[in-house]
Amino acid sequence: MVYKFVVLSDEDDSFVREFEFLETQTLMDFHNILQEELEFDKSQMASFYLATDNWEKEEEFTLFDMGTGSSTMESAILEDIIFKKNQKLLYVFDFFNDRALFIEYTGESKEVDGREYPVCTNSKGIPPKQVVFGSSSRKLYNNIVVSDDEEEDEMDEVDDLFLNTEDDENLPDFENIENIDEEDE
Repeated sequence: MVYKFVVLSDEDDSFVREFEFLETQTLMDFHNILQEELEFDKSQMASFYLATDNWEKEEEFTLFDMGTGSSTMESAILEDIIFKKNQKLLYVFDFFNDRALFIEYTGESKEVDGREYPVCTNSKGIPPKQVVFGSSSRKLYNNIVVSDDEEEDEMDEVDDLFLNTEDDENLPDFENIENIDEEDE
């Protein structure tokens, strides 16, 4: 039996990948074909999560045994973890910014003779960058507008923190060590 999946990204609506796997293949096979198809750096951490219908994370499947009770991708056989149509998975590929691909099981078909599995059967759009430095998912920042007026107000506040030149007259002269001793007495 062949399992079919669609992979989407919340960062770009035009990104779509569809994959087919044999029911006996593992999440490690899924990880490897995603890495290859999206041209990701294979040295980066990633995890799969079983997800609720609302995309909330449930059971985690890690690249290697983390000793935390989570299962590994290698031990997660598709026929053992996919138990219903529209089963959802998250593929977290950027832990620092909590970025993931959204994966949905779309159904089954018969194995095609001569076809090697897993296989990407549909590829549209540009994949998300694997790592984004200095920000979270860009959707969080879509509605932020910075006006020029705010920048001027911030500059005035910063200037108030520093001494004005007329304040220099009230400061003792510490260029000479003798002046320090005299003020202490």
